[in-house]
Amino acid sequence: MAEEPASDLFREEALRHHSAYRAEGDLLRISPRWAAWAYWLLVAVLGVGAVYAVIGTVYEYASGPAVVRMEGRTNLTAKSAGTVAAVLARPGERVTAGDLLVRFYEAAEGAELERIRREFELQLVKTLRDPSDQAARQALTTLRAQRELAEARLEEKSVRAPHTGLVSDIRIREGQHLQPGDILLTMVGDEARCFIVAMLPGQYRPMLRIGMSLRLEMNGYKYAYREVTIDAIGDEVVEPNEVKRYLGPDLADTVGVSGPVVLVQARLPSRTFVANNRTFPYYDGMQGVAEARVRAESILVTLVPGLKWFFERSGG
Repeated sequence: MAEEPASDLFREEALRHHSAYRAEGDLLRISPRWAAWAYWLLVAVLGVGAVYAVIGTVYEYASGPAVVRMEGRTNLTAKSAGTVAAVLARPGERVTAGDLLVRFYEAAEGAELERIRREFELQLVKTLRDPSDQAARQALTTLRAQRELAEARLEEKSVRAPHTGLVSDIRIREGQHLQPGDILLTMVGDEARCFIVAMLPGQYRPMLRIGMSLRLEMNGYKYAYREVTIDAIGDEVVEPNEVKRYLGPDLADTVGVSGPVVLVQARLPSRTFVANNRTFPYYDGMQGVAEARVRAESILVTLVPGLKWFFERSGG
């Protein structure tokens, strides 16, 4: 079979276009243009990261629960067993020294005092009529001592304000029977100041010192931080049961401590704090979280712990 002319394989128009276009073909470009920029950007990021890892610092914090306590806070307790007859104070009320706050039922004590007073008056009349009556004089002396004792017992049935201040908390109600030592109410003096007791993990005790900064964040007020200065640090690491005894029965079961801790105290500069552009007062028993910066370490050493040994040996 005879071979057909090559011109018959292509259209005449395509041949003319091919003969007119003499430029060489471009190289095959697999990567887009942005890949080069991304490469140098990645190199720059890695360089900045390496520099930051060398000069940057990671801080370690000792963190634990904290409780607000009030100086000048007085707990008034029952001196004897009895039943509450009237509560004359209200929370937030300002009282002065000597004001009657709580009164117990006093019928028996009042009747006893009245009986002793009548007998005392009878013996006094006998003594005035016959000054030489030694039996009457002896009875008068005995009745005088009994009268003073009965007056003291009657006075125990009335609770008065020991100083001027505010009634902050009332724990009782009318008709409630109380035992000696039961808390009746709490008073806060005019010059009372707030401080916090922080319970930090015991392993950080060697790193803590007086004068360190302590950051406080109250529960329920996120990011409302306050910087205070440590005033006192316990010399011993104590167990949770010791912490409960220190806080007292009113707060012992509200603070969660799961291991050995050290007690740290710091005075608050004021009785109020600011959160969300609003001012709130501190109250005794409020809880939060306290953090103390105890250690700083290079990011590079944190990422490669073996370098710490190398640097320490080189420094030595």
